[in-house]
Amino acid sequence: MAETIQAEMNANVWKILVAPGDSVEEECPLMILESMKMEIPVLAESEGFVVALHVAEGDRVSPGQPLVDLSTN
Repeated sequence: MAETIQAEMNANVWKILVAPGDSVEEECPLMILESMKMEIPVLAESEGFVVALHVAEGDRVSPGQPLVDLSTN
């Protein structure tokens, strides 16, 4: 089963902490967004593997924009 994590607000992708193929635990930080000089961690909602990243560091994201796909077998 796949899960797509989406942006919740307008922000910049400050740092990506995972790569496709990485194993992640629930609540594991996947990336850090920056908005209004605040760092906002994006966390895995469940255990799984990173299937794809839809953004790169420095990208600007909008609410609802896909960030990362996780396989949550």
